[in-house]
Amino acid sequence: QVQLVESGGGLVQAGGSLRLSCAASGRTFSRYAMGWFRQAPGKEREFVAAISWSGGSAYYTDSMKGRFTISRDNAKNTVYLQMNSLKPEDTAVYYCAASNRVYSLSYYTDIDKFDYWGQGTQVTVSS
Repeated sequence: QVQLVESGGGLVQAGGSLRLSCAASGRTFSRYAMGWFRQAPGKEREFVAAISWSGGSAYYTDSMKGRFTISRDNAKNTVYLQMNSLKPEDTAVYYCAASNRVYSLSYYTDIDKFDYWGQGTQVTVSS
């Protein structure tokens, strides 16, 4: 069982930056692939980024590539999402997720590939 707690959301102006954190419980964090998703009001949850258990590989949705960076610190049981050049359309609740199943990173765009979810953190980008 893994419990995930996101933090770092807030209100930021367009062009600004935020770093989200997701702290995981449990001693097996390093065995999980991790992902970030987001959900805007009235929209489906969408994939943002995923990172391998080692942190050596990452995968992004095209629209966020170059602006967002996912990373992890297995010693701290934490995964991060650095978000730069934020736009109003990035406004959403951001969720982290953990998967104990092994796939190619591109498969983690599907929410069904993840086993555990955090409660989400709100990011609001003003124009």
